[in-house]
Parts: sequence; structure tokens; C-alpha cells
Amino acid sequence: MYDPQPPCKARPVPRKLVAHALQAAVLSLCWWSVAQADSLTLPMDQRPGWLRQEGIVMAGSWEPLLFRVRRDGRDDSVPTAQQREAYRREHGPEMVARLKDLGVTFVMMHCYKGAGRAMERESMADAVQFARLCHDAGLHVGVYTYSGAFLWEPFFREVPSARDWVLLGADGRPRTYDGAQYRYYWNRNHPAAQAFYQGIVSFAINEIKADLLHFDNYSVGPGYDSPSVERFRRYLREALTPTQRQKGGLADVNTVPPPRAGSGDSLLRRAWLDFSCRSLADSYQEMSRYARTLRQDILIECNPGGPGHAIEPPVDHGRLLPGGEAFWDEGRAPGYRAGQLYTRIRTYKVARSMNNMAFAYATTPLEVAESLAFNLDCLGCICWFEYGDIVAKPGSKAPLSAGIAPFVRFFHTRRDLFRDTTVTADVAVLRSFPSQVLAGSKPAELAGRAEQALIDNHVCFQIVYDEQLGDLRGYRALVLAGCVALSDRHIEQIRRYVESGGRLCIVGPAATHDEWMFPRETAIFDDLPASRVVRPPADGEILPAVRRVCDNRPALAIRSSPGLCSELTQQTGRQLVHLVNYRSGPVTNIHVSVRLPDGCRPQRVTLVSPERPEGITLAFQVREACAEFQVPQVTTYEIAIVEAQ
Repeated sequence: MYDPQPPCKARPVPRKLVAHALQAAVLSLCWWSVAQADSLTLPMDQRPGWLRQEGIVMAGSWEPLLFRVRRDGRDDSVPTAQQREAYRREHGPEMVARLKDLGVTFVMMHCYKGAGRAMERESMADAVQFARLCHDAGLHVGVYTYSGAFLWEPFFREVPSARDWVLLGADGRPRTYDGAQYRYYWNRNHPAAQAFYQGIVSFAINEIKADLLHFDNYSVGPGYDSPSVERFRRYLREALTPTQRQKGGLADVNTVPPPRAGSGDSLLRRAWLDFSCRSLADSYQEMSRYARTLRQDILIECNPGGPGHAIEPPVDHGRLLPGGEAFWDEGRAPGYRAGQLYTRIRTYKVARSMNNMAFAYATTPLEVAESLAFNLDCLGCICWFEYGDIVAKPGSKAPLSAGIAPFVRFFHTRRDLFRDTTVTADVAVLRSFPSQVLAGSKPAELAGRAEQALIDNHVCFQIVYDEQLGDLRGYRALVLAGCVALSDRHIEQIRRYVESGGRLCIVGPAATHDEWMFPRETAIFDDLPASRVVRPPADGEILPAVRRVCDNRPALAIRSSPGLCSELTQQTGRQLVHLVNYRSGPVTNIHVSVRLPDGCRPQRVTLVSPERPEGITLAFQVREACAEFQVPQVTTYEIAIVEAQ
């Protein structure tokens, strides 16, 4: 074991917590032999009442003082007198009042960074006091419980045994956080490490009275340390049959090491990628289960980053997100640049399909508008406060944009438009893990192209993962784009969906291999009725095929120029067409057609926007069970409310 410091005396982790974590670790090693566990994500009616009532408008400041000092380049963690005074003001009632005036409902604050409880005792006590101030003022509180990395110099002095928790690279050295030599990643699946951090979770819930727990940096999987290697070998014994191991050249899994980067494709590499994703999800779910033993309605959230254009191990959002109610995407800002559309729509669609909120920085009118249109009743993080200053986001000196104020007010004054909504989706696009991760880049590119075509052309769709194939109710069709590798179980679920009335749009080869990329001898879906399957050419246009599989009767049809995106949500008695303009100038004369529920007739169409004080009543006509109308202009964001009877 890499040992940079001599051992020293430390406070032991409580035996009860260690025993609990050990038991959980043993149970978690059997995940691959049973069906997918029930989601831990709380149903909406079991979440705290304030969330439905107020939604989330976030302000953030989650770095403790000792870490800020080290982050700024100093070798010690001793703040100056000026820093202490500014930090004190930051944690006072004046700051709470300023945040409330901005429309903030939720503060993401610090609890524990990773330097040890002795080192962070003062800042953890500050967190208790500041959370009390926030709660007394009606603000709700999320806390940063761990970063996935610890500051090893002070932490090893307090907990010498934590040297065994360090995540090692293939070279046997600790994996550092972005090259910061004073921060080591720790093994999230190590039982003793889990027990220690469960103590932090207990403090956050019982002492701080947190409303939400934030687990950062959920993007680093298992390593080459002894605990990770042993877990991987046990995984190989349990996840693969003897026949599969023999076909893949893994006769003796008791001594096999994890594959190294660049070692080429093999069953060992495929298994390692799957094991890495499952390990990360398992650790998140274990923390969630423990937290729920302390408070049933505590909200859980992690930061794996956004889903991007494809699954990228060790992050598989399909397996990770059922552990909580929210996740972070700190990626590229949306916009329309050099004729190219950039959005976070995939992030929001993944979140909504899994009943999660997405947390993202919403510091411009466009970012806020995108969140209003696509997110689950959460505006995002509108500002960062540190040392008494309020700025747009971490690391920025840019002031808070005055342009977002009307959007924040709109979120509060028109709560009726965002509360209790469901997304209307004609089709689901499958992100198949073995197809996107184990089959090379082309299948993932094909799925990504299908998603983008649907975004560009206003098709009502959602993104689903393997774990969601058991319940495709509500989707008229399932798009299998680049899904070359499917397990027997997933094939059976898809066939049952078709038998129950669903349709398939198959783009490219489908299920030619099993989940380990072993070829299948027979075609899988060729026997399905031709009326239930549409197969466009893999290199052809996907959009016409999607329209055909929906009988050319889409839930929403929009004629407009590029750069305008849409979402369709519904509530009892009305449908809401959200229009977001990503271009710098207004989009005009947008023709909209909304398919009405069977037996319903539209009564009124109203256009509302944060950028306009009053709503506009629009003329409409009914044609082939659709309400058709014209939206005169979208500057940044408009909602067309179609009320039906």
C-alpha cells in the first residue's frame, strides 16, 4: 500500500457502522444474479411538501473555509483574519435576506469536504448554525457530504487506516483529484470507508437537519487496489457462467487482474466496464438506503455530470439515478453558435424519465428558460455566494445577471404551470448499455444521431435505459437505434411491449449479439408483424420512420426555423407547449399543432411568458383532433396553454 506518512493514533470508526457496511458490501456483491432492484427514488407524493409547493431555486456555497485556503494555492489551511471576517458575514442573516430577495428557495451549503472530522469540526459547527438561520427564514438546505476524494494529509493523521481506502491506479499509486496531489480518491465500496461516511450522513441529517444530501464527483469507479480487485474477481465468478468465461478466455478468475487501459477488446474488458458502472451505482444506493433509515423523506443527489451523447463508464445514469431524486450537470452552457445547436435537453430528458430533478447553473435567461421548459420543477442554481459576494457561478467574478429576475419571478408566480406536470412523449429512445459501451463507437453514434434528429424536429420523446424496458406504458413506439447487443431478458421485455400494442423503429442491426457481445445465431425481431415494425436505412433519415411508426399523428407538430426547441407537458384539463429560442434574435410566426386527448375539445389557447407582463389569447382551429394555432414570436421563452374540456 502506498504510504506517504507514518501511522498515528486515530478515533476508530464505530463497530456498529462497520458491521452495517460489511453486511451491505456482501449483499451488494450479488447484484448481477438478481433482477433490477426497485428504485429508491421517492415518488412525488412521498417527497417533502415544500418541494411541490415552492420548487427549487438554488444558491450555492459549498466550500468550507479551510478548503478555500488550500484551493487558492497555499500549503496550509490557516485562513487570514480578513478571510475569517468575510466568511462570518457570508454565514449571517444579511446574506440569508439577500438570497431570499433574489427568489432563492434552497441553499446548497458545506458540511464535510474530506479533511477529517477533527480538522473540519469548526466548519461543521458553522454549517449547523447557518442551516438554522436558513430554515428560520424559510429556506431549505442541501449539504455537501463528501467529494469522493479526501485531503489525505490531515485525514490520515486522524484515521490512519484510511490509507487502505485509497483508490489506486494501474501503477499502484493513488489516484489524485485533477492532479491535486493533496487530494486522493477513495474507494466508495470499501466497507470501512462507507461506515465513516455514514457517520457524516448521520451528522448532516440529525445535526444540520438537512433537506437534501449532495454526494459529489460520482464519476470515478473502482481501481487497482486490493479491495477493488477482489470485488472484481468475485463479480466475474458470479456474473459470468462457466461457459461464458471459457468462451472469453477467463478460465481462472481467482488470479486475473483488471484490464489496463489500451489492452484491447476482450470479455475481461467488457466485464470491467460493467463492473465499474455497477460499483458506482451500488455505492450511491447504499448511501441512500442508509440515509433513509434516519429520515424517510430526505432527498438524495449526486454529481456524475450530464449524460452526454452516450453512456460513458463508469457512469451509467440508468443504473445510478434510481438511487436518488436529483443529479448535477455542470457541462457546457446552451446556445446557438456558428450554426450549431447546443442544449442540455438530453440531461433534462434523462432526469424526467427517471423522476429526477437536474441541477445545473442557470445564470442567463436562456439557461433559466431551458430549465423551466424541460426540468422537473427545478430552476437550477442561479448564483454563488462566497465571502459576502454574490456572483453568477463558482470561480467567476461575473455579477448575477439582472436578466434572469423576470424568469425567477415567473417560476414563483406561475407555480400552476410547473407543479404536477408529466411529459408527453410519443416515443422512447433506448440507450442500451452493451450496445453503446461494448460494441464500439458506431452504435452509440447512431443512437445519438436519432436523439438529435428528434430534438431538432420537435418530436415528443424520452430517453430510456435498459432498466426501464419493463415498463414502457405511455410510449407509442420504442426506437432501437444502434441496439446491436441485447440480453435475453431485454429482448423478452421488448417483445412483450410489442405484443401489448407498442411499435418498434429499428435503425441499424438489432440484437445481433448478446449482452457480452457474443454473436447470436438467429435473427431476433424478424418474426414480428410488419405492421408493428419500421426499419429505415441506418444511413438514412430517421425522422420519417419515427413519424410512420406513430401513424403520422404526432402529439406535437411545429413548423419553425432551426434553433427553436420544444417540450410538451400536461396537467389535468390542459396541455402546455414550452418553446425555447436558442438563437440571439426572436423567432416569429411559429405554427403549432397539438393533438387532443380522445373526446376533448379545446376551450382556450393562451400564450404566457416571463418576458411579457400579460398573457395573450390566441385564435385556434380544430383539425383532425388537433388544436392548431400560430405563436407570433418567441424571444427566449413562451408557454402556450391549451385548455380542453
